[in-house]
Amino acid sequence: ILALVHQYINRRKEAERKLRQATAKLEESNYKLKDSEGAYRQKAEALEQALKELRETQLKMVQSEKMSSLGQLVAGIAHEINNPVNFISGNLQHVEEYAKSLLSIVEIYQRPSLVPQASVQAEIETFDLPFIQHDFPKVLRSMNVGTDRIRNIVLSLRNFSRMDEAEFKSVDIHEGIESTLLILQYRLKGKGDYPQIQVVKNYGGLPPIECYVGLLNQVFMNILSNAIDALEDRSKSAENALGENAAQITIDTSVVEGNWARIAIADNGGGIPEQLRNKIFEPFFTTKPVGKGTGLGMSISYQIIVEKHQGTLECFSTPGQGTEFVITIPISHAP
Repeated sequence: ILALVHQYINRRKEAERKLRQATAKLEESNYKLKDSEGAYRQKAEALEQALKELRETQLKMVQSEKMSSLGQLVAGIAHEINNPVNFISGNLQHVEEYAKSLLSIVEIYQRPSLVPQASVQAEIETFDLPFIQHDFPKVLRSMNVGTDRIRNIVLSLRNFSRMDEAEFKSVDIHEGIESTLLILQYRLKGKGDYPQIQVVKNYGGLPPIECYVGLLNQVFMNILSNAIDALEDRSKSAENALGENAAQITIDTSVVEGNWARIAIADNGGGIPEQLRNKIFEPFFTTKPVGKGTGLGMSISYQIIVEKHQGTLECFSTPGQGTEFVITIPISHAP
């Protein structure tokens, strides 16, 4: 019996020892779990803060690119409006002189009939009435052309500048392209060392496209501005001079595969090397000199087309021959 009791006591002690060991391990695991939980919580908070900062940075980047586009827009509008305004302003002096002369002639004819006719005629001839009759209508017509030009520019600006519209709309995207070209007209005309750029439009029969019109116009602005930059850079480069080939941008639009609109914008500039072409849609990547461009234009354009419109944006380029950007977006987003 004593042997059995002794054996029982030993087993009891061994069980208690193992229980203490298990309890100690459990407590140790619990401490480690609490430490891990705290570490994971800190990591989660750090990740959340990093995500918040990333979103804030992204918003700043987008705003920076919008300001860059706005700068081009303001420069283009100022240049385009300046010409007709100067023309109208220059003609106002002639209009004022002609109006005064005509009013003076009317006043002469309103005098009492007692004034000798010969005296009246001599006074009228001092105003050169035949010249006024010939030139006054021409001046008014030219001023009318100038005001129409300003009105069209303002309409284009209104069409282009809806940058933050959150509403999907069915629109004629050719109007957006035309508005963008009008805003960039001052760069297409050529000046000094920069070539005059010919724009070839091969517009297909596109129906109204459901899109964020302001954002899509921003994409057109980015691609067309880059095409102009490429043509200007090539004209200044002795190795890649355009020579007899006129600087040219070609815009093709068409319907493909039933419910897709395809917009291709190509230039015959210097092209992009393959090792750089693979980075063209990366944020902050740019081939332009420091201080010229944000390096965000094509990255944001890619997001607008792919994420906002569920489309595709592709770049094709051959060094020495030119570059083509191809946009493909759904015509409608039916559920």
